[in-house]
Amino acid sequence: MIDVAATSLRVSQDKIFVHKKTGRTMEKLPMTKEGVIALEAEQRHLKEKERPAIIQAIAVAREHGDLKENAEYHAARERQSFVEGRLAELKSIISLAEIIDPSTFSGDVVRFGATLELADEETDAVSNYQIVGTHEADIKNGRLSVTAPMARALIGKSLGDSVEVISPGGAKFYEIIKVDYK
Repeated sequence: MIDVAATSLRVSQDKIFVHKKTGRTMEKLPMTKEGVIALEAEQRHLKEKERPAIIQAIAVAREHGDLKENAEYHAARERQSFVEGRLAELKSIISLAEIIDPSTFSGDVVRFGATLELADEETDAVSNYQIVGTHEADIKNGRLSVTAPMARALIGKSLGDSVEVISPGGAKFYEIIKVDYK
């Protein structure tokens, strides 16, 4: 999955990594395969499309003369800084990703990767979520971060359980009506 030797990390117990130079510890980031693929696609897009476009924009802006008061040049350099920062962040996230295949799980207990159907006990509204890694979460598409309060309340619970979720808007109760691993 991840070539630890190619990174500046040293493996220790419990999937926690220690950076060789700084000595800082870094935990593995659980992610689905689809999440890692999406991050790699973003990384590829930034390298293959955005970088060349920024380089071209900087070259064009330089042709306009004085760089001190050249807004196009400064905007392109700012964009370049953002893209390079995002590429460094993506490299770090991908290197720490631990790919977990939810289809290898089964049962009625909620874990990482579970696709859930929940019923709001107050309104009977039904919602569907999949518990995924922090960097692949997208609540609008039903992808709930494993670190979100709702996911933390759900993990370890079973089919049919009533779960109290404490959020800034107050406590809500949900019943787990379906647990699936796809």
